[in-house]
Amino acid sequence: MRFEHRDTETDASIVNRVWRTRSDAEDTMTSAARTCCQLIFTRMQGHLFASLRGPETRATTAPVPRDAEFLGIRLTLGTVLRPHPAASIVDGLVPFPVTDSGRVVIGGEEWETPTYENVEQFVRRLRDGGLLARSRLKVEEHVAGHPDGHPSKRTIQRQYRAITGLSQTAVTQIDRVNAAATMLRDGLDWRTVVEELGYFDQAHLAHALRRYVGRTARGLQAGDDAAVSFLYKNGPRPGS
Repeated sequence: MRFEHRDTETDASIVNRVWRTRSDAEDTMTSAARTCCQLIFTRMQGHLFASLRGPETRATTAPVPRDAEFLGIRLTLGTVLRPHPAASIVDGLVPFPVTDSGRVVIGGEEWETPTYENVEQFVRRLRDGGLLARSRLKVEEHVAGHPDGHPSKRTIQRQYRAITGLSQTAVTQIDRVNAAATMLRDGLDWRTVVEELGYFDQAHLAHALRRYVGRTARGLQAGDDAAVSFLYKNGPRPGS
């Protein structure tokens, strides 16, 4: 399985990337940990399946059926598909009904299933319909509304987790290890990765790769044939 992915021409604050892939034979796929939700559409054996996957806090391995086509829409951190907040589907998913005519039911309404080529129109319709919206953790607003102008660190962390489903520490760790995996896959030496991304040493990097990516540095550098999803640089964070 090879993943093809691209940016979109729609609001970059809502959608990070669009990807697609196809399986030729029964296989397995490792899904790297990620901080954002994704809309995923799967076609196999004449059937369509649609779901919203939440953030994932660890690497997972899943079976891949033969002759299946996948389309994914990766939302940005802080983007919410109503009425399914990220915090409610961490390490999980929400399946959506599909009508006999092949339309997907989201938010009680039927929507034409997107293709890789027309994702922008689909995202725009969801946004204009009030189903896709981005929340921002604006620390300055919390400060202005707090009696002494200084909200507690715990208050900020709680609101961040309510929006993203993850702690700020988890987001930083997952983004960093995905960046590390990408650098290794692109041929950089582990010493360079450790130095540039602030890992303590090789063991620290290796532990993070096993937990969040499900791969070793050597395997990534060797370009092993196992499918690993979503190894690319992430966009800016809400509030940044």
